[in-house]
Amino acid sequence: MKNDRTYGEVIHERALTAPAREALVLVAEDGTDTPAGRLTYGELDGRAAALAGWLREHGPAGQRVLVAQPSPRLFAVGLLACMYAGAVAVPVAVPGASRYDAERVLGIVRDASAGVVLTDAVTAPDLSLLLARHGHDRVSCLAVESVPDGSGIRAPTADADGPALLQYTSGSAREPRGTVLTHRNLLAGQRAVALALGTRPGDRIGGWLPVHHGMGLVTHLLHPLWLGGTGVLMSRNVFARRPAAWPEAVSAHRIRVSGGPGSAYERCARQVGDREPAGLDLSGWETAFSTPGPVRPEALRAFADRFAPAGFRRDALRTCYGPAEVPVVVSGSGSGAEAVDRTVDAAGLERHGLRRPVPGRPTRTLADRGIPAGAELRIVDPVTREVLPDGRTGEIWVRGAAVAHGYWNRPRESAEVFDARTAAGDGRGFLRTGDLGAMSDGRLYVTGRIEDTVVLADRSLSPGDLEHAVRQVSDLFGAGAAFGVGAQREHVVVILELRGNGYYGVDLPALVSAVRERLVAEFQLSPAAVFLVRSGTVRRGAGGTVGRGELRRLLLGGELKAIHEVVGHDVRELIGTGEA
Repeated sequence: MKNDRTYGEVIHERALTAPAREALVLVAEDGTDTPAGRLTYGELDGRAAALAGWLREHGPAGQRVLVAQPSPRLFAVGLLACMYAGAVAVPVAVPGASRYDAERVLGIVRDASAGVVLTDAVTAPDLSLLLARHGHDRVSCLAVESVPDGSGIRAPTADADGPALLQYTSGSAREPRGTVLTHRNLLAGQRAVALALGTRPGDRIGGWLPVHHGMGLVTHLLHPLWLGGTGVLMSRNVFARRPAAWPEAVSAHRIRVSGGPGSAYERCARQVGDREPAGLDLSGWETAFSTPGPVRPEALRAFADRFAPAGFRRDALRTCYGPAEVPVVVSGSGSGAEAVDRTVDAAGLERHGLRRPVPGRPTRTLADRGIPAGAELRIVDPVTREVLPDGRTGEIWVRGAAVAHGYWNRPRESAEVFDARTAAGDGRGFLRTGDLGAMSDGRLYVTGRIEDTVVLADRSLSPGDLEHAVRQVSDLFGAGAAFGVGAQREHVVVILELRGNGYYGVDLPALVSAVRERLVAEFQLSPAAVFLVRSGTVRRGAGGTVGRGELRRLLLGGELKAIHEVVGHDVRELIGTGEA
């Protein structure tokens, strides 16, 4: 493939050479093997071109267009239409009933200076009202179904180095930051995905990851279309209601490549009954990748064991890594490669090194995230900017053709985050991912996030490890979050959801005591506060990451509602200050 084309040109060529080939298949809400809808490459191309004609009539090339679609089919049409029209697509989640969702969409509209929102007939009235109430009444809100079919347009000579997408992955709801991805970034990213996951032309790829964000966008939508294959997409809500719907869809629709966060594999292993895999055929699921968030090797093994009777093979499991700021895969284990998970001394890891286990001392097992794929990786001391040797943990820095060059309209932040230089200079700048990890024998091991790390004396603790440990205390516990508060984040707070309403009559003080005892025994850590909260309080991002920053904000703003709490004096004084 030439490197100076746009992503839209690649898809148009697919439509010219194989117009009747399935581009997208939508999984029915009931999980049956009868699709809820299909779209061929010819239909996708034609409908996108018609919508592109409308976009060019109602705005200049280069305008930012929000794509807020509950339907993956209409989302794909809207995304491609932006590329055909020379517009810049801004994928967003459809705002729900929460204030946070609404604030985030409004923040993105302001930051991107969007002129148009593409949505559907059901969503358009409420979204138009939301925009008008907050001073954005000039933003056109279009129900995509209302645009008639026609010849339309396809921008024939769009600049490969021009922006194709603004992906909002960071920042607060009110002050979001959008990463600019060019067409060249997108195409280089697709080559990296193929290398990391071992995909092939014509593959059937898909699952339930939201297509407006991160790995769902990159791997379940953009990648199968780039390969000339078929994207098989199901609603995230279907998986949320019934985890078994995921492997059922893989079996029914002959999906070869599908993935999700580590927590999704863990949930399937825990909640899918012994009899449910019966009748499934998962022998064709050749690559089951885990998204870049937290991954526990033992959870992946439990998933493989649960679905082995259905033909699932443990060697299908693949771990990969991609920075949150740039939705692209930069390392992976490839096709047919055996994962090399590492069990290390826990105390050594807390002191920034991968050391062999010491008999009788606690250990941690780190998932192998594979070898670099289409990108250069460095492990760097985040303070001194010295490049660290193998076996030492530091911040993961990456660079390559798939990595974006900066945030939208934020030159100073872009220089700091996307053009960082090591102490030795080391040529072109790197993206500072904010993730912590180590290289060992050419393989990457991710240990956490800088912003989430709990630092006590000379120890650096992963909040994911703390959360995993306390959730094992009781079956009553659902999602959990651990983070530090205070000037140096030295006071550890633990928040745990209680499942359903089955905790009435339960000795809640005893549960908190058990949590504290577990942390003392396993980490020599006494938390400064433990909160037991209702189910749904602990937010997760689209990639499965725990929203610790949002929970910290709620706590310190005095907005966290607890069923039961034990709070020390130091944390009590911080509540209501609003300090983060």
